[in-house]
Order: sequence, then C-alpha cells, then structure tokens
Amino acid sequence: MGAGYSPNDYPSEAEWRARSSIELSSAIKCPSISYHLVGTKKIQQELAKENVLERFLDNKGDIERVRQCFAGLWSLEDDSIVMSAIKSPELFVLKPQREGGGNNIYGYHLRETLVRLRNNGGNELAAYILMQRIFPPASPCYLVREGRWAKENAVSEFGIFGAYLR
Repeated sequence: MGAGYSPNDYPSEAEWRARSSIELSSAIKCPSISYHLVGTKKIQQELAKENVLERFLDNKGDIERVRQCFAGLWSLEDDSIVMSAIKSPELFVLKPQREGGGNNIYGYHLRETLVRLRNNGGNELAAYILMQRIFPPASPCYLVREGRWAKENAVSEFGIFGAYLR
C-alpha cells in the first residue's frame, strides 16, 4: 500500500481490507479516513454547493464567512465551465485527486488535458476537478540557498495545521 492518498494506492481488496482494519482499530490514525476525505477536492467541491454548509453550521454569518473563503470548484461534467477553461486556461487549475500541488495542471497543458479528457470521456473525467486559479500577491522576503541569502519577491503559502479527536 502506498501513502493511501490516491485510489491507485488501493489496487485490490487486500488494500481496502488493510485500510478498514486500521480505521476500525484503536490506533491513532494520521490522518483518519474522515480527516483524509475532508481534504479531498471532491469533498471540498461538495461543501461549496448551495445548502450544504447549512447542515453543519447554524449561524448565517458564519456560513457566509466560510463561503467567502472558497475558490470556485467545478466538476468536468459541467460543459460550460470546461469550455471556459479551454478558452482561458490561465484562469483555472486542473487538480487530480492527489495530495500536494505537484500534480496540478496549468496553462497550455490544462487546455490539452481537458481536450483529451473530453474526447476520451468515461470515468477519467471524475478523477479531476477544475478550480478557479488564485493569484496571490508577491511580497519581499529573504531566501537562503546554498548558504547565501537574497532579497526577492516571493509568494508564500500559509498553512494552518491542527488535529482533532473523534
């Protein structure tokens, strides 16, 4: 079994049984299956749909504040958004169901991948989502490479990490 993030990490029933045994045990999981699933693009896409957050939050102000943090997320079954991305690929990022950003597809490659996926159809479309591309501002910072520093503009990804018990 691989890292457990990709469907490819579960090629047979043996891997699924191993994951099930882990989840049903009293061992501390990092991440647990519920925490893992909430981080997937498809679940994020579902949470962004109308009336879904209302199932989990009562306060309308809280719901609106959470919604303001969402970037656009679309399935490849939405032909109008796929055509928009083919026409203006610089405004989108194509994300597979994998952890980390190294698998994301941008620009010309996004356009070519969307055309190929549309022509092939089938289940391969469900393995990706389109996301609104975010353009964060660059800020001056100090970078250290091979023992030398330089002041340059850079884009920082701010991550907040936490844990919960259930």
